[in-house]
Formats: sequence, structure tokens, C-alpha cells
Amino acid sequence: MKHLPLGEIVSERIEPRLSVLRLGHRVDRDKRITSHLGLTARAFGADEIILSGEEDDTPLETWKEVSERFGGSLECRYEPKPMAWLRSFSRGGGTIVHLTMYGEPWRDISSNIQFDGPVAVVVGGTKVPGELFGIADYNVAVGNQPHSEVAALAVFLNTWLGDVGSERFSDGSVEVIPSESGKKIITREDQHSEKG
Repeated sequence: MKHLPLGEIVSERIEPRLSVLRLGHRVDRDKRITSHLGLTARAFGADEIILSGEEDDTPLETWKEVSERFGGSLECRYEPKPMAWLRSFSRGGGTIVHLTMYGEPWRDISSNIQFDGPVAVVVGGTKVPGELFGIADYNVAVGNQPHSEVAALAVFLNTWLGDVGSERFSDGSVEVIPSESGKKIITREDQHSEKG
């Protein structure tokens, strides 16, 4: 894929693009929660997950492996300067949504957030730079009590985007078949043997 400067991406993009930025990842403490955050972003409609904080290949590898097995085209990468990236994203016309327990109630604000261009949903860790509250177009709270950033992302994306549809993941080597009882999956090898 050709990498364009952010301004060109914003101005030439036909389809809206949803990025989720994970701030403040800590290698020793956050591996599991950060991995789950990326998987949630993927399942609920994100096109890209950006990791910041301490550099860590583990969540990036997890997200790539899951996308390869279960389908979808999630891009994932590490960003060493997340605030500079956000400032550039904002200057380029992108919309920044900051999920924070100090923001406006998601039920009141979600319908006001347009998805007609690039959007970055920012999910913080323990220490979020104060500047973020000022550059965000929306500071959104999924409850004003301490809670999981994974839960906040899932609730917000589901409320805001609704059902993203299973066709988004149709290119995977594994497909989960909804079942009332038991575990049913189809692998691409199974599909080929049924057709042959």
C-alpha cells in the first residue's frame, strides 16, 4: 500500500476511515487489556488500531494473526509520538473522539458525531495528556465512573456505528457459525472439500 502524507489521505479519501489510538500502553502491565482493546476495535468496525506508549510487538502480532485467521483488513502499527500524530490528524480535517469518564454522556453525544471522513477514537491509559481534552472534537463518557477502556470502546462503537456486518470478515480462513448450543466453525479447507 502506498503511504501518503496525512493531508493527502484526508483530502483524497472517498470512504470514511476509523482509527483507534491506544495511548499509554505499558508492556509489563497492559499486554492483555491492550490486545483485547484492539480485538474489540476490529470486531466493532475499526479500520486501524494504533498503539502508543511503550513499544510492544505482542499486541500488534495478535491483531494481525486474528485478522488473518478470522478475516477483515485491520491495519495496526506503533506510533511513537501520538500527540503530534493527533495534532496533524486534526489539522488534516480528521475528527477526534476521546473516550474518557470525564466527558459528555455517550447517549447524548453519539448521534452528533458524523462519520463522513477520517475519525480517530482515542482510548487512554492511566495518564492522559491534558492537551487531549482540548484538541478532541468530542470528549465522550460511557459512564462517569471508573471502568474498562475495552468496555467503553465496545459500548461507544456499537452505539455509534451499530452492526458492522459479518461480510466485513468474509475473507478469513475461519468462520464462526452462530449456534444455540455448541461451537461451530468452518475453515476454508472445509469449504473447499465440500465444493470438490
